[in-house]
Amino acid sequence: MLKILTNLIIAVLLAFWLGAIAIFSIQNITAVSLKFLVWESIKLPIGILLSFCVGGGLIIGSFFPLLFKQSKRPRKPSLRSPVDDRGDFDFDD
Repeated sequence: MLKILTNLIIAVLLAFWLGAIAIFSIQNITAVSLKFLVWESIKLPIGILLSFCVGGGLIIGSFFPLLFKQSKRPRKPSLRSPVDDRGDFDFDD
């Protein structure tokens, strides 16, 4: 159930952002060129350029969990003894 809800929330957020980009690109049809250091791109409408940037960001961002994946080696036991707080509660009926 939680996985279905998570997928639904992600789908709604993605649809919202794609809709916002579509509305933004329709309202701003001005052609611009992207300049980075000495390179310059061809002139593209802002909406198309923004769509490419969002798509590239989603693709690159999907690889980040793979880079920062936790290792599966067992943890070292801690030197402290665990605190037993079960004596504070009365579980008997």
